[in-house]
Amino acid sequence: MMSYTIKQISIFAENRPGRLAAIAEALEAENVNIYAFSIAEASGFGVIRALVSDPVKAHRRLTDLGYAVSFTDVIGVKMRDQPGGLKEVAQVLGGAGINIEYAYAYSGRKEAVLVIRVDQVDDAIKAIQASGGRLLEERELS
Repeated sequence: MMSYTIKQISIFAENRPGRLAAIAEALEAENVNIYAFSIAEASGFGVIRALVSDPVKAHRRLTDLGYAVSFTDVIGVKMRDQPGGLKEVAQVLGGAGINIEYAYAYSGRKEAVLVIRVDQVDDAIKAIQASGGRLLEERELS
């Protein structure tokens, strides 16, 4: 059975030099690959959101090191890696009344992937598929 809902890890860490390196080193030690990530700053703390090869192992390791870590369900929308690719996805979701709470993207050779947190995950999946859009399958990250 295909699963389009992807477990993203969110790591809350003090915003200071070396913190990202320490997190990356901990994931490397566990052989967890980072596929995509973003960092947002908020009052001296950073929120690092990441798609990783093994979210459960990453959560366990980082929690053991004292980080506050949580899971969030996101979806990955495959889109054209050309001008207008983002517009097409945003129009589909906006037209279906689905709000994008935050997003980040990564680009491959033939296509880009927009990772999005939306307020209505199942409806977003249906809207993207109904428009002919393609979604990243959870298994593609392992």
